[in-house]
Amino acid sequence: MRSQAIKYALLLACGCPPVFDAHAGDAIGIVKTVKGSVHIERASAPVGVAVGSEVFASDRVMTGAASSVGITLRDNTLLTEGADSVLDLNKFAFNTTTYDGALDVSIKRGSLAVVDGKLAKANPEAVRYSTPTTTLGVRGTEFIIEVGGSGENGH
Repeated sequence: MRSQAIKYALLLACGCPPVFDAHAGDAIGIVKTVKGSVHIERASAPVGVAVGSEVFASDRVMTGAASSVGITLRDNTLLTEGADSVLDLNKFAFNTTTYDGALDVSIKRGSLAVVDGKLAKANPEAVRYSTPTTTLGVRGTEFIIEVGGSGENGH
């Protein structure tokens, strides 16, 4: 029951339709919502985050206490990262014609709500979500991942 409530809270926090606006070059997605303290580490340097910021493969997205961020990827995958979370966008490739590609995301700490996009629906075997202890294959279209404990600190 608690997981279900958290899932809906995170999905509501995103509050964005599954539509991707314009994107440039090799941006894999765009930030649609920001609440509280959110920043991206790109090439080991901190980058400010605002609605409309582009995200790239290899970005690490970090949220503070009472914070969240909603990201829409180019295939319309919705990622909503909860408070005190560390998310690594390891790999993303997507062909808009064939829907071929790959998505590899790691949630190191905290929570992540996912609504799958075109890539997972067309090629579920090409999508991977990992935690410090588990790798999840995609079999559904919506789910939430929670990582707790004192293991991985995200650095």
